[in-house]
Amino acid sequence: MSGAPVVEVADLSKRYGDRTALDGVSFSIERGETFALLGPNGAGKSTTIEILEGYRRRSGGSALVLGEDPGTAGLAWKARIGVVLQSSTEAEAATVRELLTHVAAFFPDPRPVDETLEAVGLTDDARTRIRALSGGRRRRLDVALGIVGRPELLFLDEPTTGFDPEARRRFWQLIEQLKAEGTTILLTTHYLDEAAALADRAAVVAAGRLLAIGPVDAIGSPAARVPIVRWRDADGRHEERTEEPATLVARLVAAAGGEPEDVEIRRPSLEDVYLGLIGDEGVA
Repeated sequence: MSGAPVVEVADLSKRYGDRTALDGVSFSIERGETFALLGPNGAGKSTTIEILEGYRRRSGGSALVLGEDPGTAGLAWKARIGVVLQSSTEAEAATVRELLTHVAAFFPDPRPVDETLEAVGLTDDARTRIRALSGGRRRRLDVALGIVGRPELLFLDEPTTGFDPEARRRFWQLIEQLKAEGTTILLTTHYLDEAAALADRAAVVAAGRLLAIGPVDAIGSPAARVPIVRWRDADGRHEERTEEPATLVARLVAAAGGEPEDVEIRRPSLEDVYLGLIGDEGVA
């Protein structure tokens, strides 16, 4: 990653009358990075993304996307981004191939239609009319429409909603392929394993405020990352956080004259850290 950030947000705010949807959010996204924006419903994720896509005006702060203000950027700028919304409306009577071919024609260097169909698992549905697609396959079409223009920056807003586990894994492979091609990706998802698998860095927002930001394996406070040892003995179930889990287990073995029952050492996952952050804010 080098050069100026693809996305630069400073003190971003959005108000609707007396309600504050965003309150001083700041972050940047480097070229080629996959960045996850996480938070509960109503946290401000979609508002942030809509501002960065140029669909919504901000109330305060600054935002630069691909070097331009998304609020005033023109068509040439829009051709450099791809958008996969939480839901969309397509031409019901068109076939999958017809719609994808139509959309591809708006871009200067589109991805080949057949390649795009294969990437999202819709090759067998190329001649299917959109109204006949299942919900999951419509979601795949949404993704296809978002990537067919070879965007420099791809916005993915809950992209795998409706996908079965196999389709999700296949989608993850597509994201890794896009990343290898140099695409910068801004992802929102409620699947924390998805964020952990795909993102280089993550930010957690709640009630319009940024709670934490950093590499996926280091986000949150140091205390939130301390391993947990769980075990069972005659007095019941126990749990203890410690920086030296092996030492604690050795002490338990010595005290019990053998390995404690159901002993487990667990390092907190992104989901554990996320739930701790949200819970601290009283919005879990």
